[in-house]
Amino acid sequence: MKNLSFLSLAILLLFTSCNKEKIKTLENQLELKKQEVALLQGQIDNLQTTNGSLLERMADLSIISKAGAESISESMKSLSQQYGFIQDLTSKMQSKDSLNLALVMNLKRSLMDINDEDVFVEVRGGLVHISISDKLLFESGSSKINARAKAVLGKIAAVINDHNDLDVIVEGHTDDVPMHTSCIADNWDLSVKRATSVVRNLETDHYVDPARLTAAGRSEYMPKADNSTEEGRRKNRRTEIVITPKLDQFFKLLEAPRVSG
Repeated sequence: MKNLSFLSLAILLLFTSCNKEKIKTLENQLELKKQEVALLQGQIDNLQTTNGSLLERMADLSIISKAGAESISESMKSLSQQYGFIQDLTSKMQSKDSLNLALVMNLKRSLMDINDEDVFVEVRGGLVHISISDKLLFESGSSKINARAKAVLGKIAAVINDHNDLDVIVEGHTDDVPMHTSCIADNWDLSVKRATSVVRNLETDHYVDPARLTAAGRSEYMPKADNSTEEGRRKNRRTEIVITPKLDQFFKLLEAPRVSG
């Protein structure tokens, strides 16, 4: 019986010893697992932080991309408007050039019996200029239109009246020889009075709308030739009739379109 009890005790101690070893092993394994879990948790936390940062940056990029896309869209819209404006302007300028050509042809046909030295028609600076010598229009030093000139002005007025959408500027020009009479103060005065005489003739004798007419004196300050020779001075003594688009329409034509945004 004693031997049996001793054997049972020995078996119990052996079993207890084995269990302790197993428990110790399990505890060690558990500790390792805890360390692995802690390491993995740290990695997860780091990944979450990185992902959060990436998401924020992606959101910023999304905003930037949206703003960039809107900016590009506005720029393209602006370019489209500018391109349309240029096309429209080009078309209108081509139409104006065609009109100028038609005016020149009509004027030259009407004035074909007049000496080119007395009346010269050309397009200059995009406008039609009719240059009339002073000897055809006036007596020397006078602003009174002679009889022959009235017939010439009548032919020019007929063409002008066919184009009611155009304005007319009459410019008086002189040479640089100073002059003074009881009726004329100086070259400025002479150039203005001659321009006014032509404007008045176009209005009263040929029924050109006075609202379309402008009289301007240039005196000696826009010469066509050298005033040092008689030939040059002769060319400079002239009256020019300039046919122009209506100024308000012309400036409106040059206005750039408003860019939205």
